[in-house]
Amino acid sequence: MKLALRVAYDGTAFYGFQRQPDVRTVEGEIIRALKKLGVIEDPEKAEFKGASRTDRGVSALFNVVSFIPSKRPDLVRPEVLNHHLSDVWVIGVAEVPGDFHPRFWARSKTYRYYLVDEGFDVEAIKRCSRLFVGRHDFSAFARLEPGREPVRELKRIEIIPRQGYLIVELEGKSFLWEMARRIVNALRLCALGLLGEEEIREMLGGSYRKKVPPAQAEGLVLWRIEYPGIEFRTDEKGLRKARRDIFERYSRALTRAALFGDALFEL
Repeated sequence: MKLALRVAYDGTAFYGFQRQPDVRTVEGEIIRALKKLGVIEDPEKAEFKGASRTDRGVSALFNVVSFIPSKRPDLVRPEVLNHHLSDVWVIGVAEVPGDFHPRFWARSKTYRYYLVDEGFDVEAIKRCSRLFVGRHDFSAFARLEPGREPVRELKRIEIIPRQGYLIVELEGKSFLWEMARRIVNALRLCALGLLGEEEIREMLGGSYRKKVPPAQAEGLVLWRIEYPGIEFRTDEKGLRKARRDIFERYSRALTRAALFGDALFEL
């Protein structure tokens, strides 16, 4: 039996997703809980895999890990796991085929970036966003890893205005390292009149002297991953605990944001 977990987490509490020695990571926290419960003994033997290796500071509402339990699969439930996890919440569980890999089986990934409005030209940001849709060489908008193909297809970008901020929603089959954050920063520069549409066309065509730096990691969240034929079961007790924890954490953050938002107009 192979199981997959849909997990959400607060990225600001971790040094990224991928497990590393001597620092706290999302993968490390999940493995710790599974080992404590006796579900797995060794992550390599359990074929423990993750869908997206989000960077330090990046959060998720829908990332996925899979593994083969060595025993006690009955304990792999949100209600049980969330009692042993901190800053990570299991939202759903699915039994998956033996050859399932959470990264390679994903049909698409959707990221959201929450961008504070600095007096943006919203129409300009929408025009610039359309340039990124389609199949391009994103070398100018990514931190390239040796041997990785820089051509990717971005299915869509949506700009969703909210009071005081914009949501930039990006969907694609796969993303390069820092690709989403660098695209967002390019859109921010467009909205401020600091980067033109023709410059973006040239960069996507391979002509550039400097890359666009990434936007801050804390504004990015992995919003959803689509898997054909896979449904994640939830239980109400586990879901209620996750919602309660998230509400308590982010209601405090909203209070501070409101406080300092008003303070900006008083200084």
